[in-house]
Amino acid sequence: MQRRELRVILVSLIVSFILTGTKFAAWYLTNSVAILSDALESIINVVAGAFACYSIYLTGKPKDENHPYGHGKVEFFSIGFEGAMIFIAGVLILFKTAQYFFHPTLLDKLDKGVWLIGGTTLANLLLGLFLVREAKKLSSLTIRGNGQHIMTDVYSSLGLIAALLLIHFTGFQWIDPLASLLMGVLILRKGYQLLRTSISGLMDETDMRVVDRVIEILSAHRHANWIDIHNMRVQQYGNNYHIDCHLTLPYYLELSDAHDELKALERMVNVEFSSGEVEFFIHTDPCIPLCCHYCQLAECPVRQDRFTGLITWKRENVLPNRKHGE
Repeated sequence: MQRRELRVILVSLIVSFILTGTKFAAWYLTNSVAILSDALESIINVVAGAFACYSIYLTGKPKDENHPYGHGKVEFFSIGFEGAMIFIAGVLILFKTAQYFFHPTLLDKLDKGVWLIGGTTLANLLLGLFLVREAKKLSSLTIRGNGQHIMTDVYSSLGLIAALLLIHFTGFQWIDPLASLLMGVLILRKGYQLLRTSISGLMDETDMRVVDRVIEILSAHRHANWIDIHNMRVQQYGNNYHIDCHLTLPYYLELSDAHDELKALERMVNVEFSSGEVEFFIHTDPCIPLCCHYCQLAECPVRQDRFTGLITWKRENVLPNRKHGE
């Protein structure tokens, strides 16, 4: 899988390098500050692609004594780096736009500029769709972040083409810095979103979509011995997940039987969960009389209260650090 990820990101890097050169050629021909803004953003595609290559290489390294959870967290650094670079590009674009307002330049050969930018936009669209599709298949945050960046480039380039056509047919050259200003704001917003994703991952912010999926799997394959699950915490490391939880089992189970229940739970989630490999650290709790009324074991030899109904597993009772009903 790592080799495939590297091939995907290398394709992105090579294509981005070629398209960046093409955009700077379009700026040289036209003197358009809006085209320069687009070219400056494309430099970030190249730099971020190079960093992403290293990130994927590092993510694929096995766990070791210094990194017991693996190296997957570097993907969040990669996304943060890309977001910071995009943010810096947005600031540079706004700065260049302000300069243009005070020192405007005459535009030239806009028709050739439109054709060049149109070609790069089509190539970026195909590249962005390819990256987004591969990111879903590989569950790669790095490729997903790179794909989102490329798609943002596509949207800004479409706006740029529209602005260049308006300038070409109307002669209103003030549209050029205005288009650059709008692109700068859009780029700043995308940089902020990537930085937000990076910070969330590095601080182990819970992805509730993952929690809901795990709860859905556990509920669909619930064993009678699994009296309740609580204190669940989910951490993401690249395309792998680490889950801590407490599992309440009948207190009279032999240690080997309890171990079998834990392994069955772990195998079942890994078979059903499609977003990556899941590693469990499960703490076993013995049942107490309070559990009897929702315990499914009809032939329990030590039951002290009658069964009144199964408690549905959901965030409200799976995430807190307490048995159901406490």
